[in-house]
Amino acid sequence: MSSVEDYVARIEESCGGEKSFIVTFKFEKKAEVVAKILKNAKVERSISNIIYELSFKGVTFRLYATGKAIFRGLKEEGNVRALLIDLLS
Repeated sequence: MSSVEDYVARIEESCGGEKSFIVTFKFEKKAEVVAKILKNAKVERSISNIIYELSFKGVTFRLYATGKAIFRGLKEEGNVRALLIDLLS
């Protein structure tokens, strides 16, 4: 079974009014990550299959085909990791 560390290159906290986290996935795993997340999350909107606005367990986030995701409304990095465990399983 794969862990979050197998897929994630880094997690960064963004600056600004609303706290969000930017997750960069490993380049060699990005296609697999995008496929798994799209399978598990609800697609709210898609822009040319390049940008996806998704929701999962009450959390809204944006996934980019380039291998990045922005999670909004989470308070701690641990919450992001827990969500990623569920999304990538």
